[in-house]
Amino acid sequence: MPMNLKPGATTGLDVATLGEVMVRLSPPGHDRLEFASVMEVHVGGGEYNVAHALSRLGLRTAWVGGLVDNPIGDIVANHARAAGVDLGFAPVFPYDGIGRKTRVGLHFVEVGVGPRASVSVYDRGHSATSQIEPGQIDWDGLFGDGGVRWFHTGGIFTCLSESAPLVAEEAMRAASAAGTVVSYDLNFRSKLWDSEAAIASTRPLMEHIDVLLGNEEDFQKVLGYEVAGTGAELQALPIDSYQEMVRRVAGDFPNLSAVGTTLREVLSANENNWSAILYWADADEFFAGPEFERLVIEDRVGGGDGFASGLIYAFLDSRSPQDAVTLGTAHGALLQTTRGDTSQVTLAELEHVAAGGTARIKR
Repeated sequence: MPMNLKPGATTGLDVATLGEVMVRLSPPGHDRLEFASVMEVHVGGGEYNVAHALSRLGLRTAWVGGLVDNPIGDIVANHARAAGVDLGFAPVFPYDGIGRKTRVGLHFVEVGVGPRASVSVYDRGHSATSQIEPGQIDWDGLFGDGGVRWFHTGGIFTCLSESAPLVAEEAMRAASAAGTVVSYDLNFRSKLWDSEAAIASTRPLMEHIDVLLGNEEDFQKVLGYEVAGTGAELQALPIDSYQEMVRRVAGDFPNLSAVGTTLREVLSANENNWSAILYWADADEFFAGPEFERLVIEDRVGGGDGFASGLIYAFLDSRSPQDAVTLGTAHGALLQTTRGDTSQVTLAELEHVAAGGTARIKR
């Protein structure tokens, strides 16, 4: 199915995203959590990361998710506003003094090195975003009044609570009815739900999605599609098998315009092979991103969101499918060179790397 994007001049926003944002705490460098005496403070969350990155690239963005009326909620709000992300549709919940009902979740991240993997420890129960119920957000106001060109959400939101998939479907229906392109990142998180629950919640949403994103594990664990030739550790990435799997997904869901798949081979915690492919359904054609071999990684958290951001930017800038996967792959690579979940990448840097530019020092 072809992708029909609204002209930018007809809308108030380019992109709106729905999802949870957390305050992230990490020891400096590659220190261990259990021995930390100092923590770095970051802000991040899958769908929020996309809005933040696209705002930095010059687009008009909004994020929808739960905030809390306390200083921790203010950390998030200040971070979003500093990048120009609109919070006008994000509900603010009262703080009860101890977070028994609603709170901003915490995400503890230990950044790995060499053979020691990075580790995430969640402290996000009773989060404000997980408390959002159907009917609480004015989706018609968001998508109808000023209009939005692109809406993005994903599996990190839908796994939060029993109400979250209902809210996601409500939002996606409103977006589609308003002519807004809908993208969804499968984003499986084994600490938040199991594969059976992920499949049961996600498959009913598929009919509302135009652009589907995910990595090798996501397609297996969230949609139930096996990739021939991949082992339990998902270290081997046979491209032919991936393409066959993606074609099966597109055949089962003909509403899809595009399917983007990141390709990561983990050589060590701080050295990965990184690339991506994009399936363009209208032409039944695959496009490959640049191959970043032995990419030196400072912090891998948010790499997939970086891919999504670059790809969405390209489409909203009227670029080709090849440009979209190129910019997405390059943006994901660049995002992993800095600390924290959210992008510190400029458009000029992105264009330089996507065009094959080197890392030669700029004086």
